[in-house]
Amino acid sequence: MNGTVFLAYLKQILVPTLSPGDIIIMDNLPAHKASGVRQAIEQVGTELKVLLRAKVERAIRGLWEVVGDLIDTFKVDCEERISG
Repeated sequence: MNGTVFLAYLKQILVPTLSPGDIIIMDNLPAHKASGVRQAIEQVGTELKVLLRAKVERAIRGLWEVVGDLIDTFKVDCEERISG
């Protein structure tokens, strides 16, 4: 699928079914980034959300794992100090 085909689908099939306040979630398929896609969705009051790239998502997940490990470390340290 290319951007031209996707934009035609949006305008002819999807957009007529959208209402203000709806949310459309799209991934990073190049067709989703075609000129006019965002405008076609947002012109009817629908919000467009784009998923993070998998690489960025993995980095964020890794960061939260580090944060979780730090919390576990501090939790053990705090418990030892309180009980000790």
